[in-house]
Amino acid sequence: MPHGPISGDDGRLRCQWAEGHAELRAYHDEEWGVPVANDERLFEEICLSGFQSGLSWLTILRKRENFRTAFADFDFARIAGFGPRDIERLMADAGIVRHRGKIESAINNARRACDLAEECGSLGAFFWKWEPPAHPPQRPLPAKTPESTALSKELKKRGWSFVGPTTACAFMQAIGMVNGHLEGCFARAAVERARAAFERPK
Repeated sequence: MPHGPISGDDGRLRCQWAEGHAELRAYHDEEWGVPVANDERLFEEICLSGFQSGLSWLTILRKRENFRTAFADFDFARIAGFGPRDIERLMADAGIVRHRGKIESAINNARRACDLAEECGSLGAFFWKWEPPAHPPQRPLPAKTPESTALSKELKKRGWSFVGPTTACAFMQAIGMVNGHLEGCFARAAVERARAAFERPK
């Protein structure tokens, strides 16, 4: 399988993983790698990256709106108050991934996120401290990096779960902490401009 960008039926060169499904293409073209500062969107991304474990991102994308409804639009202050009845409600919701461990993890992580936001001022202020130095795009994209391993270790130390180095790496790429678009992909330059203009949360 080629590791470089490939041409879509619209003539645009894209990262290979984005071709084949309209949902993946839209996500790649419009969202993936664009810097995110909003705390709820950051929490959404790290939660969904955890739910993806063992599944495809396409599966998660197709359920994302259902996840947003089920998890209070990823308002972690509200999710932190979820209890046993909410867990059973979520386990009965066919619109999301019904994995008890991942559901309980999301609720636990919401509580840890509240602590983190209080300590650091925002989730954005914490997460963006882990932005690695800029580097040329790698082929294929790494499943984990020294920075994602360090972030995973710190989150686990703070009581988070389902945040292994691979999940952390996917999260960092998704929120624009890393520009994972390959050289030749039409979106790489746009993401680089967005990253240059982005005001890092402090």
